[in-house]
Amino acid sequence: MNDLSGRRAIVSGGARGIGRAIAERLVAGGARVAIADINGDGARAAAAELGHGCIGVACDVRSTADVTAAVAAAVDAFGGLDLLVNNAGIEIAKPVVDLTDEEFTRILDINVTGTFRFTKAAVPALAQAEGAAIVNMASVAGTAGGPLLSAYCASKGAVVRFTESVAIELRAQGIRVNAVCPGIVATEMADRLAGPVEAISPIPFDELIALKQGRFGAPEDVAEMVAFLASSETPFITGSHYLVDGGLTANLF
Repeated sequence: MNDLSGRRAIVSGGARGIGRAIAERLVAGGARVAIADINGDGARAAAAELGHGCIGVACDVRSTADVTAAVAAAVDAFGGLDLLVNNAGIEIAKPVVDLTDEEFTRILDINVTGTFRFTKAAVPALAQAEGAAIVNMASVAGTAGGPLLSAYCASKGAVVRFTESVAIELRAQGIRVNAVCPGIVATEMADRLAGPVEAISPIPFDELIALKQGRFGAPEDVAEMVAFLASSETPFITGSHYLVDGGLTANLF
């Protein structure tokens, strides 16, 4: 298990799903975690269940004021910050001709600009820590296109490029920046994707996933990669993105 003892982290969108699994894995490795989520009650409940000095903070990543306050709360509670996990995100599965301007803009604001807001707010504190890291949640949708997911793919592709650029920029400050690109993971987001996909697919969603990536990913599969990238065991890894997809993107047929 990657040693995260003494690490001080903030995880956006950490009240449930992949974010919750990441928070649990970080705590299991010895870290203290601030869970930032638009569902403040959920964030506080998750932090209470995790214990180990974790805190929960209400935070809408579309709000610069909320993000700034969340980072300040983590720094105040822990005395500093070693790790930022930009996990908060949404997905809307629709044909491009049916997407509204508001929907497209909302996906970009949460998935891309939310990642920017948290990164900008956290860098001053991270720069004071030794071996600091940022892990951004991208997606296989950031490495290849897919039907019904034009906005989501655009947003996650932007996260990958943002990750690479910021990694170069922050290298001199000792902050590593990487991205994780999950395949289809068993979460509520995947549940919402099933209907739209089955409307255009000749086979059921579950069978499609079994064909393309063997099984649904588990949130814990993604959390393990985040823990690896967050640990002191990866000091020379930065500016990269890592697929956690059961071979989905390698599957031609």
